[in-house]
Amino acid sequence: MSKTLTSQDIESIVQSGEGYNAEFKVRVPSKVKELTEEVCAFANAAGGVLLIGVDDNNVIHGVTIDNGKRSAIQNSLNEIDPHLATSFYLVEVQGKTVGVIEVDSGPQKPYALSGAIYMRQGPNTQKLTAVEQMRDFFQQSDRIYFDESPCSGFSLSNDLDKAWFEEFRTNSGLSKAVSQEQIIRNLKLLLPDNDIKNGGALFFGKKPEQFIDTATIRCIAFDGKTKTIIIDDKIFGGPLIRQYEQAMHWLKGKLNVRYEIEGSGPRKEYWEIPETAFKEAIINALSHRDYYDKGARITIELFDDRVEISNPGGLTSAITPSEFGTKSHSRNPLIFGLFVRINMVEQVGSGIGRMKDLMKEAKLPEPDFKMDGMFTVVFHRTVEETVEETVEETVVKIIKAMEQNPKVTAKELEEVTGLTRRGVEYNLDKMKKMGLIERVGSTKAGQWKILKKIK
Repeated sequence: MSKTLTSQDIESIVQSGEGYNAEFKVRVPSKVKELTEEVCAFANAAGGVLLIGVDDNNVIHGVTIDNGKRSAIQNSLNEIDPHLATSFYLVEVQGKTVGVIEVDSGPQKPYALSGAIYMRQGPNTQKLTAVEQMRDFFQQSDRIYFDESPCSGFSLSNDLDKAWFEEFRTNSGLSKAVSQEQIIRNLKLLLPDNDIKNGGALFFGKKPEQFIDTATIRCIAFDGKTKTIIIDDKIFGGPLIRQYEQAMHWLKGKLNVRYEIEGSGPRKEYWEIPETAFKEAIINALSHRDYYDKGARITIELFDDRVEISNPGGLTSAITPSEFGTKSHSRNPLIFGLFVRINMVEQVGSGIGRMKDLMKEAKLPEPDFKMDGMFTVVFHRTVEETVEETVEETVVKIIKAMEQNPKVTAKELEEVTGLTRRGVEYNLDKMKKMGLIERVGSTKAGQWKILKKIK
């Protein structure tokens, strides 16, 4: 058990906010068991701190815990099976009393309360109810989460990306008055011997691939619809957030992106496949990949007709096929919790549904999901036929629309042809290359000139 927290320690934890390793309660709940459920979940994860007398907005209100309540809390904690060593005490903070329950990661996982197993998922506690979920947890209980294991050789002074750490501090709303070392301790990124955990090295290390060689993203572009000819091949390393940013930049340079200016505001980007769908898929891959698999890395493969994003490790047995898309079970809960803190994960278990909705809104096919060994998301690009295949239909419709109104817009052509925006732009580009039309004047104020009519 760690040393008793001081009032300064607690102020720092409160300022850091709730998360994977911290839970706040403004008062002792009428059902004391609610506190014990949180403690049980911490023990089944990486440990944590439960503060009583602090609200969800990180405001210290203080709490009164008499001997009766104290006894009820302790009795409830003793119901955790197997017995779990916890530390429950009161600390004066800003002239107010805060109840503190500390628990380390339990050495005899899984821990249960009234026959139920509780686990930490991001900043939330989840009760395992399905038989498959419990079976998976028992099977995994002797296997330490990869992101909780020590990263041998990592030096906080030399290998930590301090610039990114400060960016993280800002993005997660942490005060500059709290030292980097204290934040690292608050986030439970260190083991008792002060070695950094793999999750901390992956998330904040300058070059985590020096310690975990497959902790990179490989981006490959192919010519055509098969893996026969590679036209670009890049490998991105660095902190996980930088891997995400570099992969997104690579995709943007390969896909069709259009821009629209509304009034005097900044221009808006519209990717042929929604940008947010890629964000969900890549963050999912970085958070949930099986880092124990030393023979594979995350890959993004770009084809003429699709984009495939794959990561080692299929669907865990903790998630049944019927629950897929509604529940989340991370192989790396520490990493997942850090992404939650910077709002890269909006709602636990909602990413799959959001990807489907985004593709539907873009009038594209729903993504396909493959879950055997590798977890793969397949985003299909537009399925419009080419100009050559639709000369008698699409091209004629576009030409007629231009004859009636030389200033016809791409949006109006969407309605005329029934195509998506990218489908219209694809056909216009083809028609220009075929010498059928040309654009006279600017994109916004110009008009179309028909060079060759189609009968």
